[in-house]
Amino acid sequence: QVQVVESGGGLVQAGGSLRLSCAASGITFNVYAGGWYRQAPGAQRELVATISRDGNTNYADSVKGRFTISRDNAKNTVSLQMNSLKPEDTAVYYCNVNRITIPLRNYWGQGTQVTVSS
Repeated sequence: QVQVVESGGGLVQAGGSLRLSCAASGITFNVYAGGWYRQAPGAQRELVATISRDGNTNYADSVKGRFTISRDNAKNTVSLQMNSLKPEDTAVYYCNVNRITIPLRNYWGQGTQVTVSS
């Protein structure tokens, strides 16, 4: 059974930092890409950052220079370090792990709330 579980969300003041972690189980993690997405109230889910199997990263323009995505294949985790947080970063953050080689697979976590107060 595949499980993707996020942790680390919470309430922080503007300018502060949070670290989100995502633990995946039931998969061969090192053949999966990972990513973080977020969804604010009334908005569509949007990409925040992704990391490939080989460690190549990609960021939304709105978080470049502030957020860092990383992975630990030994622990089956994908993390998102968020610095210099802004109120507009407030959203539910979702972890995604996906495989783009056959057999294709795509798994989501349940989400974790991040609230940044001004």
